Amino acid sequence: MDEEPIVRIEGLTKTFGSMYAVYDISLQIYRGEFFSLLGSSGCGKTTLLRMLAGFETPTQGRICIDGKDITDVPPYRRPINMMFQSYALFPHMSVIDNIAFGLKQEGMPADACKERVDEMLDLVQISALGKRKPHQLSGGQRQRVALARSLAKHPRILLLDEPLGALDKKLRERTQFELVNIQERLGITFIVVTHDQEEAMTMSSRVALMREGRIEQIDTPRMIYEFPRSRYAASFFGSINLLHGVVDSQDEECINVLSDEAGGMLRVNYSHPIAIGTDVTVAVRPEKLRLITAGTDEPNTVEGVIEEIAYLGDVSIYHVDLASGKRIQFTQSNTQALAEQPLDWGQTVTLTWQSQAAGVLTE
Repeated sequence: MDEEPIVRIEGLTKTFGSMYAVYDISLQIYRGEFFSLLGSSGCGKTTLLRMLAGFETPTQGRICIDGKDITDVPPYRRPINMMFQSYALFPHMSVIDNIAFGLKQEGMPADACKERVDEMLDLVQISALGKRKPHQLSGGQRQRVALARSLAKHPRILLLDEPLGALDKKLRERTQFELVNIQERLGITFIVVTHDQEEAMTMSSRVALMREGRIEQIDTPRMIYEFPRSRYAASFFGSINLLHGVVDSQDEECINVLSDEAGGMLRVNYSHPIAIGTDVTVAVRPEKLRLITAGTDEPNTVEGVIEEIAYLGDVSIYHVDLASGKRIQFTQSNTQALAEQPLDWGQTVTLTWQSQAAGVLTE
Protein backbone atom coordinates (compact mmCIF):
# COMPACT_ATOMS: atom_id res chain seq x y z
CA MET A 1 0.00 0.00 0.00
CA ASP A 2 1.27 3.44 -0.96
CA GLU A 3 -0.84 5.59 1.39
CA GLU A 4 0.31 6.66 4.83
CA PRO A 5 -0.86 4.27 7.57
CA ILE A 6 -3.35 5.55 10.13
CA VAL A 7 -1.68 3.37 12.81
CA ARG A 8 2.05 2.80 13.03
CA ILE A 9 3.43 0.56 15.78
CA GLU A 10 7.20 0.52 16.22
CA GLY A 11 9.12 -1.94 18.37
CA LEU A 12 6.30 -2.34 20.88
CA THR A 13 7.12 -4.47 23.92
CA LYS A 14 5.15 -5.12 27.11
CA THR A 15 6.46 -7.06 30.07
CA PHE A 16 4.74 -8.14 33.27
CA GLY A 17 7.60 -8.82 35.65
CA SER A 18 9.97 -11.13 33.78
CA MET A 19 7.28 -12.29 31.32
CA TYR A 20 7.03 -10.84 27.82
CA ALA A 21 3.35 -10.44 26.88
CA VAL A 22 4.24 -8.60 23.66
CA TYR A 23 7.74 -8.57 22.20
CA ASP A 24 9.16 -6.09 19.66
CA ILE A 25 6.09 -5.79 17.45
CA SER A 26 6.12 -3.43 14.47
CA LEU A 27 3.19 -3.14 12.08
CA GLN A 28 1.19 -0.67 10.03
CA ILE A 29 -2.60 -0.47 9.73
CA TYR A 30 -4.19 1.58 6.97
CA ARG A 31 -7.23 3.84 6.88
CA GLY A 32 -10.48 1.96 6.31
CA GLU A 33 -8.98 -1.48 6.96
CA PHE A 34 -10.74 -4.26 8.83
CA PHE A 35 -7.65 -5.58 10.59
CA SER A 36 -7.67 -8.65 12.85
CA LEU A 37 -5.27 -9.68 15.59
CA LEU A 38 -5.63 -13.46 15.64
CA GLY A 39 -4.14 -16.05 17.93
CA SER A 40 -4.69 -18.54 20.72
CA SER A 41 -5.22 -17.52 24.35
CA GLY A 42 -2.16 -15.89 25.91
CA CYS A 43 -0.50 -14.93 22.61
CA GLY A 44 -0.54 -11.19 23.46
CA LYS A 45 -3.29 -9.97 21.12
CA THR A 46 -5.49 -8.43 23.84
CA THR A 47 -2.48 -6.80 25.51
CA LEU A 48 -1.57 -5.23 22.17
CA LEU A 49 -5.14 -3.97 21.75
CA ARG A 50 -5.14 -2.50 25.27
CA MET A 51 -1.91 -0.65 24.54
CA LEU A 52 -3.54 0.82 21.43
CA ALA A 53 -6.48 1.91 23.57
CA GLY A 54 -4.20 3.40 26.23
CA PHE A 55 -5.23 1.01 29.02
CA GLU A 56 -1.74 -0.50 29.19
CA THR A 57 1.55 1.39 29.05
CA PRO A 58 4.21 -0.08 26.73
CA THR A 59 7.47 -1.11 28.33
CA GLN A 60 9.22 -0.11 25.12
CA GLY A 61 8.37 1.19 21.65
CA ARG A 62 5.81 3.69 20.41
CA ILE A 63 2.36 4.02 18.86
CA CYS A 64 1.54 6.68 16.26
CA ILE A 65 -1.86 7.62 14.86
CA ASP A 66 -1.93 9.81 11.75
CA GLY A 67 1.76 10.52 12.30
CA LYS A 68 1.30 11.70 15.91
CA ASP A 69 2.98 9.83 18.76
CA ILE A 70 0.20 8.89 21.21
CA THR A 71 2.19 6.39 23.32
CA ASP A 72 1.75 8.48 26.48
CA VAL A 73 -1.61 10.05 25.60
CA PRO A 74 -4.42 9.00 28.01
CA PRO A 75 -7.27 6.88 26.60
CA TYR A 76 -9.88 9.64 26.65
CA ARG A 77 -7.71 11.87 24.44
CA ARG A 78 -7.10 9.29 21.72
CA PRO A 79 -9.23 9.27 18.51
CA ILE A 80 -10.13 5.70 19.40
CA ASN A 81 -13.12 3.93 20.90
CA MET A 82 -13.28 0.38 22.20
CA MET A 83 -16.03 -2.19 22.27
CA PHE A 84 -15.45 -4.63 25.11
CA GLN A 85 -16.12 -8.35 25.04
CA SER A 86 -18.55 -8.00 27.99
CA TYR A 87 -20.29 -5.06 26.21
CA ALA A 88 -20.14 -3.08 29.52
CA LEU A 89 -23.62 -1.57 29.16
CA PHE A 90 -25.09 0.48 32.00
CA PRO A 91 -27.87 -1.78 33.39
CA HIS A 92 -29.99 1.10 34.78
CA MET A 93 -30.01 3.03 31.48
CA SER A 94 -32.16 2.55 28.41
CA VAL A 95 -30.68 1.66 25.04
CA ILE A 96 -30.98 5.30 23.99
CA ASP A 97 -29.22 6.57 27.12
CA ASN A 98 -26.46 3.98 26.79
CA ILE A 99 -25.72 5.12 23.24
CA ALA A 100 -26.00 8.81 24.16
CA PHE A 101 -23.79 8.58 27.27
CA GLY A 102 -20.45 9.42 25.64
CA LEU A 103 -22.00 12.16 23.51
CA LYS A 104 -23.50 13.85 26.58
CA GLN A 105 -20.17 13.57 28.40
CA GLU A 106 -18.60 15.52 25.54
CA GLY A 107 -21.30 18.21 25.80
CA MET A 108 -23.01 17.58 22.48
CA PRO A 109 -26.21 19.69 22.15
CA ALA A 110 -29.43 17.76 22.82
CA ASP A 111 -30.79 18.01 19.27
CA ALA A 112 -27.52 16.85 17.71
CA CYS A 113 -27.24 14.06 20.28
CA LYS A 114 -30.75 12.78 19.50
CA GLU A 115 -30.02 12.87 15.78
CA ARG A 116 -26.77 10.92 16.26
CA VAL A 117 -28.44 8.32 18.50
CA ASP A 118 -31.26 7.83 15.96
CA GLU A 119 -28.61 7.42 13.25
CA MET A 120 -26.84 4.73 15.29
CA LEU A 121 -30.08 2.90 16.14
CA ASP A 122 -30.93 2.77 12.47
CA LEU A 123 -27.40 1.70 11.53
CA VAL A 124 -27.49 -1.39 13.77
CA GLN A 125 -31.20 -2.02 13.12
CA ILE A 126 -32.57 -1.70 16.67
CA SER A 127 -34.70 1.46 16.32
CA ALA A 128 -37.67 -0.28 17.97
CA LEU A 129 -35.66 -1.16 21.10
CA GLY A 130 -34.58 2.32 22.17
CA LYS A 131 -36.54 2.43 25.44
CA ARG A 132 -35.59 -1.04 26.67
CA LYS A 133 -33.02 -1.76 29.39
CA PRO A 134 -30.11 -4.16 28.73
CA HIS A 135 -31.70 -6.99 30.75
CA GLN A 136 -34.67 -6.89 28.37
CA LEU A 137 -32.46 -7.60 25.34
CA SER A 138 -31.04 -10.78 23.84
CA GLY A 139 -27.29 -11.29 23.58
CA GLY A 140 -27.31 -10.25 19.94
CA GLN A 141 -29.29 -7.10 20.71
CA ARG A 142 -26.91 -6.12 23.53
CA GLN A 143 -24.03 -6.61 21.11
CA ARG A 144 -25.69 -4.15 18.70
CA VAL A 145 -26.20 -1.57 21.47
CA ALA A 146 -22.54 -1.83 22.46
CA LEU A 147 -21.51 -1.40 18.83
CA ALA A 148 -23.80 1.61 18.38
CA ARG A 149 -22.40 3.25 21.51
CA SER A 150 -18.84 2.64 20.31
CA LEU A 151 -19.58 4.18 16.91
CA ALA A 152 -21.67 7.12 18.15
CA LYS A 153 -18.66 9.39 18.70
CA HIS A 154 -17.44 8.73 15.14
CA PRO A 155 -13.97 7.55 16.20
CA ARG A 156 -11.24 7.30 13.59
CA ILE A 157 -10.42 3.83 14.91
CA LEU A 158 -12.67 1.28 16.60
CA LEU A 159 -11.11 -1.48 18.69
CA LEU A 160 -13.19 -4.64 19.22
CA ASP A 161 -12.18 -7.27 21.77
CA GLU A 162 -13.77 -10.63 20.86
CA PRO A 163 -16.96 -8.77 19.86
CA LEU A 164 -18.92 -11.86 18.83
CA GLY A 165 -17.70 -14.26 21.49
CA ALA A 166 -20.97 -14.27 23.48
CA LEU A 167 -23.18 -15.05 20.46
CA ASP A 168 -24.34 -18.47 19.30
CA LYS A 169 -22.87 -19.88 16.10
CA LYS A 170 -25.62 -18.89 13.63
CA LEU A 171 -26.01 -15.39 15.05
CA ARG A 172 -22.23 -14.96 15.10
CA GLU A 173 -21.96 -15.92 11.44
CA ARG A 174 -24.74 -13.49 10.44
CA THR A 175 -23.27 -10.67 12.54
CA GLN A 176 -19.85 -11.07 10.92
CA PHE A 177 -21.27 -9.92 7.58
CA GLU A 178 -23.24 -7.12 9.25
CA LEU A 179 -20.07 -5.82 10.92
CA VAL A 180 -18.24 -5.79 7.60
CA ASN A 181 -21.11 -3.92 5.94
CA ILE A 182 -21.22 -1.32 8.73
CA GLN A 183 -17.46 -0.85 8.58
CA GLU A 184 -17.55 -0.35 4.81
CA ARG A 185 -20.42 2.15 5.05
CA LEU A 186 -18.69 4.26 7.71
CA GLY A 187 -15.12 3.91 6.46
CA ILE A 188 -13.82 3.65 10.04
CA THR A 189 -10.71 1.56 10.68
CA PHE A 190 -11.69 -1.56 12.67
CA ILE A 191 -9.07 -3.46 14.67
CA VAL A 192 -10.47 -6.71 16.05
CA VAL A 193 -9.07 -9.25 18.49
CA THR A 194 -10.28 -12.80 17.92
CA HIS A 195 -9.18 -16.38 18.48
CA ASP A 196 -11.60 -17.64 15.82
CA GLN A 197 -9.86 -18.28 12.49
CA GLU A 198 -13.12 -18.43 10.51
CA GLU A 199 -14.20 -15.11 12.00
CA ALA A 200 -10.89 -13.49 11.02
CA MET A 201 -11.05 -14.91 7.49
CA THR A 202 -14.66 -13.80 6.97
CA MET A 203 -14.30 -10.22 8.19
CA SER A 204 -10.71 -9.10 7.68
CA SER A 205 -8.92 -7.28 4.91
CA ARG A 206 -5.67 -8.33 6.63
CA VAL A 207 -4.79 -10.58 9.55
CA ALA A 208 -1.86 -10.51 11.98
CA LEU A 209 -1.39 -14.03 13.34
CA MET A 210 0.28 -13.83 16.77
CA ARG A 211 2.25 -16.44 18.68
CA GLU A 212 3.90 -16.05 22.10
CA GLY A 213 3.89 -12.25 21.96
CA ARG A 214 5.25 -11.99 18.42
CA ILE A 215 3.70 -11.73 14.98
CA GLU A 216 4.00 -14.97 13.04
CA GLN A 217 2.59 -13.62 9.75
CA ILE A 218 0.69 -10.59 8.46
CA ASP A 219 -1.24 -11.04 5.25
CA THR A 220 -4.67 -11.26 3.65
CA PRO A 221 -6.75 -14.23 4.82
CA ARG A 222 -6.35 -15.85 1.40
CA MET A 223 -2.56 -15.53 1.38
CA ILE A 224 -2.18 -16.91 4.90
CA TYR A 225 -4.41 -19.86 4.05
CA GLU A 226 -2.90 -20.64 0.65
CA PHE A 227 0.71 -19.58 1.34
CA PRO A 228 1.52 -19.86 5.06
CA ARG A 229 5.12 -19.00 5.92
CA SER A 230 5.58 -21.43 8.80
CA ARG A 231 4.30 -24.75 10.08
CA TYR A 232 2.51 -22.89 12.89
CA ALA A 233 0.65 -20.59 10.48
CA ALA A 234 -0.21 -23.54 8.25
CA SER A 235 -1.63 -25.54 11.15
CA PHE A 236 -3.52 -22.62 12.73
CA PHE A 237 -5.64 -21.92 9.66
CA GLY A 238 -7.89 -24.86 8.87
CA SER A 239 -6.80 -28.46 8.42
CA ILE A 240 -3.60 -29.27 6.56
CA ASN A 241 -1.45 -32.28 5.73
CA LEU A 242 2.22 -31.83 6.62
CA LEU A 243 4.63 -34.32 5.03
CA HIS A 244 8.27 -34.08 6.08
CA GLY A 245 11.13 -34.78 3.68
CA VAL A 246 14.44 -33.57 2.22
CA VAL A 247 15.10 -31.67 -0.99
CA ASP A 248 16.35 -34.14 -3.61
CA SER A 249 16.63 -31.86 -6.67
CA GLN A 250 15.42 -28.57 -8.12
CA ASP A 251 14.65 -27.16 -11.55
CA GLU A 252 13.40 -23.73 -12.66
CA GLU A 253 9.83 -24.19 -11.39
CA CYS A 254 9.77 -27.00 -8.85
CA ILE A 255 11.67 -28.92 -6.22
CA ASN A 256 11.54 -32.68 -5.72
CA VAL A 257 11.23 -33.74 -2.10
CA LEU A 258 12.00 -37.26 -0.96
CA SER A 259 9.51 -38.03 1.79
CA ASP A 260 9.54 -41.27 3.74
CA GLU A 261 6.18 -40.29 5.26
CA ALA A 262 4.61 -40.06 1.78
CA GLY A 263 6.45 -43.17 0.61
CA GLY A 264 8.24 -41.58 -2.33
CA MET A 265 9.03 -38.40 -4.25
CA LEU A 266 6.87 -35.29 -4.05
CA ARG A 267 7.02 -32.48 -6.60
CA VAL A 268 6.14 -28.94 -5.49
CA ASN A 269 6.19 -25.56 -7.23
CA TYR A 270 9.05 -23.63 -5.65
CA SER A 271 11.20 -21.10 -7.51
CA HIS A 272 13.48 -19.88 -4.69
CA PRO A 273 16.97 -21.39 -4.51
CA ILE A 274 17.24 -24.06 -1.83
CA ALA A 275 20.12 -26.36 -0.93
CA ILE A 276 19.90 -30.04 -1.78
CA GLY A 277 19.41 -32.03 1.41
CA THR A 278 17.47 -29.27 3.20
CA ASP A 279 14.81 -30.54 5.60
CA VAL A 280 11.42 -29.21 4.47
CA THR A 281 7.73 -29.84 5.02
CA VAL A 282 5.33 -30.21 2.11
CA ALA A 283 1.97 -28.70 3.09
CA VAL A 284 -1.23 -29.54 1.22
CA ARG A 285 -4.82 -28.78 2.23
CA PRO A 286 -7.33 -31.68 2.37
CA GLU A 287 -9.56 -30.14 -0.29
CA LYS A 288 -6.66 -30.14 -2.79
CA LEU A 289 -6.42 -33.96 -2.78
CA ARG A 290 -8.41 -36.03 -5.27
CA LEU A 291 -9.08 -39.71 -5.74
CA ILE A 292 -7.49 -41.52 -8.70
CA THR A 293 -7.33 -45.09 -9.92
CA ALA A 294 -4.58 -47.19 -8.37
CA GLY A 295 -1.53 -47.62 -10.57
CA THR A 296 -1.94 -44.28 -12.36
CA ASP A 297 1.46 -42.77 -13.14
CA GLU A 298 1.09 -39.28 -11.66
CA PRO A 299 3.39 -37.27 -9.39
CA ASN A 300 2.38 -36.61 -5.76
CA THR A 301 0.59 -39.92 -5.40
CA VAL A 302 0.00 -41.65 -2.06
CA GLU A 303 -1.93 -44.77 -1.11
CA GLY A 304 -3.53 -45.61 2.19
CA VAL A 305 -6.47 -47.06 4.08
CA ILE A 306 -9.49 -45.07 5.25
CA GLU A 307 -9.59 -45.27 9.05
CA GLU A 308 -12.11 -42.55 9.93
CA ILE A 309 -14.99 -40.79 8.17
CA ALA A 310 -16.81 -37.63 9.27
CA TYR A 311 -19.99 -36.66 7.43
CA LEU A 312 -20.61 -32.91 7.84
CA GLY A 313 -23.47 -32.48 5.38
CA ASP A 314 -21.84 -30.30 2.76
CA VAL A 315 -18.56 -32.24 2.86
CA SER A 316 -17.20 -35.53 4.12
CA ILE A 317 -13.77 -35.73 5.74
CA TYR A 318 -11.68 -38.89 5.38
CA HIS A 319 -8.68 -39.82 7.53
CA VAL A 320 -6.29 -42.09 5.66
CA ASP A 321 -3.35 -44.02 7.12
CA LEU A 322 -0.37 -44.36 4.77
CA ALA A 323 2.02 -47.33 4.85
CA SER A 324 4.52 -45.18 6.80
CA GLY A 325 2.00 -44.72 9.60
CA LYS A 326 1.42 -41.08 8.68
CA ARG A 327 -2.24 -40.06 8.78
CA ILE A 328 -3.54 -37.56 6.22
CA GLN A 329 -6.95 -36.06 5.46
CA PHE A 330 -8.88 -35.42 2.29
CA THR A 331 -12.36 -34.01 1.74
CA GLN A 332 -15.11 -34.55 -0.79
CA SER A 333 -18.04 -32.23 -1.46
CA ASN A 334 -21.40 -33.94 -1.12
CA THR A 335 -22.94 -32.49 -4.26
CA GLN A 336 -25.65 -35.15 -4.34
CA ALA A 337 -27.82 -36.66 -1.63
CA LEU A 338 -25.87 -39.88 -2.07
CA ALA A 339 -22.12 -39.69 -2.68
CA GLU A 340 -21.14 -40.30 -6.31
CA GLN A 341 -18.35 -42.60 -5.19
CA PRO A 342 -19.22 -44.18 -1.83
CA LEU A 343 -16.18 -44.72 0.37
CA ASP A 344 -16.06 -46.91 3.43
CA TRP A 345 -13.91 -47.67 6.47
CA GLY A 346 -11.02 -49.98 5.69
CA GLN A 347 -11.07 -49.16 1.98
CA THR A 348 -7.74 -48.64 0.20
CA VAL A 349 -7.60 -45.38 -1.78
CA THR A 350 -5.06 -43.67 -4.01
CA LEU A 351 -4.79 -39.88 -3.76
CA THR A 352 -2.93 -37.22 -5.69
CA TRP A 353 -2.58 -33.44 -5.91
CA GLN A 354 -1.08 -30.94 -8.34
CA SER A 355 2.40 -29.57 -7.74
CA GLN A 356 1.05 -26.00 -7.53
CA ALA A 357 -1.55 -27.02 -4.92
CA ALA A 358 1.08 -27.66 -2.23
CA GLY A 359 3.51 -25.39 -0.41
CA VAL A 360 7.02 -25.80 0.99
CA LEU A 361 7.72 -24.82 4.59
CA THR A 362 11.21 -24.42 5.98
CA GLU A 363 10.27 -22.96 9.40
